[in-house]
Amino acid sequence: QVQLVESGGGSVQPGGSLRLSCEASGSSFLINRMGWYRQGPGKQRELVAAITLGGVTNYVDSVKGRFTISRDNAKNTVYLQMNSLKPEDTAVYYCNADIEDYGLGPGLRGYWGQGTQVTVSS
Repeated sequence: QVQLVESGGGSVQPGGSLRLSCEASGSSFLINRMGWYRQGPGKQRELVAAITLGGVTNYVDSVKGRFTISRDNAKNTVYLQMNSLKPEDTAVYYCNADIEDYGLGPGLRGYWGQGTQVTVSS
C-alpha cells in the first residue's frame, strides 16, 4: 500500500519561508505526476503546483514567482519551497500523486497525503 507522508508545515511571519516535503512509500510502485493542493478556511481545495515525471511544472497564478515545486525521483519525494509568504497562503497543504502500484495491477491511481498546516500571520 502506497502512502504519502508530508512534513515541513508550521507558522511563519509574512515574508517568511517554508519548505514542504512529501515522501511516497510502499512496496513496488511508480510515480507519475505529483503536486500540492491547499485548502484555506471556508475555501475550496485548489491546486497550488504540480510537476510531471519529466519535470514540467505549473502553478496557480497567486503563487507564481514565490513558490517552487521540485521532485527527487530517487527519493520518491516532492518538495514545495514557499518564499515571500502572505497571510492568504494560510491553509492546509496536501500532497497528491498519481501512482501505479504494481501490487494493485496496472493503471494510475490518485493518492493523498494527510495534510500539513501552514499559517502565515504577524
